[in-house]
Amino acid sequence: MPAPGERPPFCHEEAGRLARTASPGAGKPYGMQRVCRAFGMARSTAHYLKARDAVPPEQRPAPKKRGPVGAATDEDLVGHIHTVLAESPFHGEGYRKVWARLRHRGIRTAAERVRRLMREHHLQAPRRGGHAHGPKAHDGTITTEVPDEMWGTDMTTTVTTGEGLAHVFVAVDHCTCECVGLHAAKGGNRFEALEPLRQGVREHFGRFEAKAAEGLTIRHDHGSNYLSDDFQRELAFLGMVSSPSFVREPEGNGCAERFIRTLKENLLWVRSFATVAELVEALREFKRTYNERWLIGRHGHRTPSQVRRDLLSGESAAA
Repeated sequence: MPAPGERPPFCHEEAGRLARTASPGAGKPYGMQRVCRAFGMARSTAHYLKARDAVPPEQRPAPKKRGPVGAATDEDLVGHIHTVLAESPFHGEGYRKVWARLRHRGIRTAAERVRRLMREHHLQAPRRGGHAHGPKAHDGTITTEVPDEMWGTDMTTTVTTGEGLAHVFVAVDHCTCECVGLHAAKGGNRFEALEPLRQGVREHFGRFEAKAAEGLTIRHDHGSNYLSDDFQRELAFLGMVSSPSFVREPEGNGCAERFIRTLKENLLWVRSFATVAELVEALREFKRTYNERWLIGRHGHRTPSQVRRDLLSGESAAA
């Protein structure tokens, strides 16, 4: 037997001979378990090597990936992926959400397999290159554990064919990623910036009066419409707390920024609108579609509305 701590090269013939050798002290065979422990090898590996060496190299089967084949062949799975992409109301969804939508259809496969097939068939979402960032002004997270604790709001612009420039204002819950307010107007002043927050207060707090949304924090940037006295006074009237993000750190308002990207990729950049009123109607429909059908990866690929319902029902059960 090898000395303690030593691991000689493994040979299944030598290991088999040692396993059958009787111990001088006990008079019993050492056994394969003890021999493999001395060699630092699992018994299953020893038996596998013995069976492999019993077959000539030219007759051994070609190595292949272990495990089950999966829900379908690659060709069939690519067809399912095409169907998911065609039926989704959104553009630019990556392999993770395609994988999640396949699971919702009962087609269970590995996410990396979906990624490989989408890459090979040029189905991956387009991606813009980033740029180097300097030292961060802050660390931590902006997401919350419960709904209606923090909302993020921001503004973007688009162009209508008949009325020119239009301003689009959004409000997003930092827990559920739910769009709580969506508004468009010809002007981008402080009064228009308040509209998505008013929508959210009426829908999720059930009333619009003094202290109706007490305890709710509003994350916004340093735009003049958000820092204006009228905007800040209305936040205080509703019981909200103003929380400006860091200057030149858009990540601080990342929930609203990410929603605006989704809004642009799925509506503002793919459709044209003649008037602001037509744009407003399209935004209302997009809000409903997004909240009921967009999948949130950090919430187990559930929709924002489903996350809110699950959290509120859990809170009700706990109460």
